[in-house]
Amino acid sequence: MQRKLLFYIFLLVLIVPNVCLSVLEPMGFTAAFANVLLPLGAYLIMMSISPKIGRTIWFMFPFVFLGAFQIVLLSLYGRSVIAVDMFLNVATTNSAEVSELLGSMVPILGIIAVMYLPPLICAIIFIKRKLYLARGFLKVNRWVGYGIAAIGMFFMVCSYIFSSNYAIKRDLYPVNALYNVYLACDRTVRTGNYYVTSDSYKYNSIPTHPSEEQEVYILIIGETSRADNWNILGYERNTNPLLSQRDDILVSGRAMSESNTTHKSVPMLLSPVDATDFDKEIYKTKSLITAFKEAGYATAFISNQRYNHSFIDFFGEESDTTIFVREQTDDSSFMNPTQFSDMDLLPIVDMVLAQNNRKQLIVLHTYGSHFNYRDRYDAKYAHFKPDDYSEAMKSEREKLINAYDNTIVATDFFIMSCIKKLESLDDTSAGLLYTSDHGEDIFDNGSSRFLHASPLPTYYQLHVPMLAWLSEVYISRYNDAYEAAKKNFAANISTSRSFCPTAINLAGIKTDKLDIRASLMSPEYEPRKIALYLSDHNTPVRLDEIIIDK
Repeated sequence: MQRKLLFYIFLLVLIVPNVCLSVLEPMGFTAAFANVLLPLGAYLIMMSISPKIGRTIWFMFPFVFLGAFQIVLLSLYGRSVIAVDMFLNVATTNSAEVSELLGSMVPILGIIAVMYLPPLICAIIFIKRKLYLARGFLKVNRWVGYGIAAIGMFFMVCSYIFSSNYAIKRDLYPVNALYNVYLACDRTVRTGNYYVTSDSYKYNSIPTHPSEEQEVYILIIGETSRADNWNILGYERNTNPLLSQRDDILVSGRAMSESNTTHKSVPMLLSPVDATDFDKEIYKTKSLITAFKEAGYATAFISNQRYNHSFIDFFGEESDTTIFVREQTDDSSFMNPTQFSDMDLLPIVDMVLAQNNRKQLIVLHTYGSHFNYRDRYDAKYAHFKPDDYSEAMKSEREKLINAYDNTIVATDFFIMSCIKKLESLDDTSAGLLYTSDHGEDIFDNGSSRFLHASPLPTYYQLHVPMLAWLSEVYISRYNDAYEAAKKNFAANISTSRSFCPTAINLAGIKTDKLDIRASLMSPEYEPRKIALYLSDHNTPVRLDEIIIDK
């Protein structure tokens, strides 16, 4: 009796993700029935092959792992199968981020443990005690499995007949999840060959600004900063106490990222690649840092994030000076490696500026507003209280928003600190560009959506701030570019498309890789006619067709 009970309990927990997806995903009833019955029949057949139920359960452990992963993601995002980017995030996210996230997900992890651990533990006991199922019991269930699978096949065929969009690799779990595993492995291999495939890439940069002119440009890549929480973009709270006092900041409230994942959005910001050609070009393209180097610039890449063994690391290593402060293991005169604050980047900026290079590019990759929010700011930036949330849950939203807004206050101070450093330079054409890689969901509008990188994006995950500051010297020398920027910052902007061309154009660098129509510094700027999003399968799709909260 115990053996039969374990058999059916394990079958039940295996099929839970299918039932959840069939209810939560916008699929027709034939696809929903196929999504439950066909896998149910297949599981039943597989479990009926051997009488050694304990070994069978552990043999099917990959389905347990996928099921647990799927349920966790459904609890976070409310829908969608495990995406390729989810698997890649597991490989590229550092252990500190993982521990922060898991620490906020105790309830759902408890449910997962209750669902999956008892059958696995019982399976070990059955293996040790050599407890087997009767062959007659297995035979009956195997034939039942054949019947259920046949009915599932019928509904799958109907899905193909009644829907032109139906596809097994997209709509049938766990086939779709396993297909995404394959794609993730393929991308990992291609990423591993990056140095080979990008070796011959050249910008053929030509500097047009006078060689004797002093120029310094700072590019800041923010993290998880959404435009809707910036006071200078209309947010009711004063999250920008310093920037809001300036009248020389160009700022856009109509900027959207084309990805809600760091490992894709940052490479698009730092290269000419965008959603239209990402999968084709990213593996052979170098970053704008190389364009500046070819034009005679000294370059520095300073990051407050960990290595992720992907394009961000590769691009950073193109610089003359590359520092990942979180990877520092020894004390130094310019930082405290135990704090891991974005403010730790500022003394390094001073160190680079002290070299007094005639042409200097500095790229700063911050940790900004990444969860866990309270770890991103010191007490002096805690303008909004209470911010002592215990867990990431809807009931704690007020405290979560307070903490998140405090991260924007800290970002405000960081940006202003960089501007003041540039302002202090005599007779220098200087400029600063800032945008964030993506935004964040924080249980908005009564939803249960939290964090970013969901398989289907939301407005809050893609609407990002973008701003620019130019020195008086720059404006006097290149007033046409400044006037163009003032106009273009009021237009629709794809940061993924425009950040890199704008930075290159800002420095007066000519290159055949520069699409002048994407540069905000150009009178020829043309906004995208249709907003795009880089899908999980690395294809460009219309944003209005895929965004959840239209």
